[in-house]
Amino acid sequence: MPKGYIIGHITVNDPEAYAEYIRRDTPILTRLGGRFIVRGGQAEVAEGAAHKRHVVIEFPDYATARAAYNDPGYQEVAAIRRASAESVIILVEGA
Repeated sequence: MPKGYIIGHITVNDPEAYAEYIRRDTPILTRLGGRFIVRGGQAEVAEGAAHKRHVVIEFPDYATARAAYNDPGYQEVAAIRRASAESVIILVEGA
């Protein structure tokens, strides 16, 4: 069965608040089966335009990724991200 992923492209506007989001989202998403593959780090836009920060979280399957994103506990914490950053969040099934 293909893995599922949550992919985030983010530009942080309030680093202090975003740090709180990271502190609180990590245990929730790992408890729900997620494994952080990419979280920030060096990045280069080779073509087009993109946000400044990129995150890839791997889950056992697409349904688990969707359930994690929609989890009420995660959605409560995601409000911090929405208030402190501009972001595009994508749910995708792996190959």
